[in-house]
Amino acid sequence: MTPHSPSVSVMDLIYWKDTERTGMVLTGLVVGLLSLFQLSIITVVSTLSLAIMCFTISVRIYYQVLHILSWGDGEHPFKAYLDLDISLSGEQADLYMQKAIVMALSAADTLKRLFFVGSLLDSLKFLALIYLVTYLGDLCNGLTLLIIGVIALFSLPLFYRQRQEQVNGFFAKIQAKIDNIKDILQRLVQGGGPPPDPTPGGAKPKTQ
Repeated sequence: MTPHSPSVSVMDLIYWKDTERTGMVLTGLVVGLLSLFQLSIITVVSTLSLAIMCFTISVRIYYQVLHILSWGDGEHPFKAYLDLDISLSGEQADLYMQKAIVMALSAADTLKRLFFVGSLLDSLKFLALIYLVTYLGDLCNGLTLLIIGVIALFSLPLFYRQRQEQVNGFFAKIQAKIDNIKDILQRLVQGGGPPPDPTPGGAKPKTQ
């Protein structure tokens, strides 16, 4: 992976490698999404594009004037962005396309098993999830969830990296409780058999 690849740039933004750049990107995304509550997406996109173009053209003219007056070296102010390589080779494009197809087919296969009850336990869990989502839809819309998702994308990875040990311990406890509940549900689905004998080898302790 090259230093200027898109993946590296995105990860640098998520982990706040460049605080100023990440702050600008996060602020722009949140403000743009908040604007969609009052304006159409066409209005928001065109207005943001107009503001960006006014800013970049003004800066470009300013640097050009400085160069004419011999007060600057004439270097393009956005050279770092112009030199950023975001192109993909044919092999990379094919690889990403194959991954997208595999993910789409895997998702379709999972939904097929859930809707047509390939596993009763998994379908019941999916039913409960859909039921909870209906309540979530009454509380907020998709745009609100998208804004929350953007904020989480720029905060949770960094928080996890800084508090990895505590977070892993917390989720390990939750996973243990979930596994316990799944074990109980699994026994109920299979006929409600008795819980496994805790003594070694299944031998029952002797009574006095």
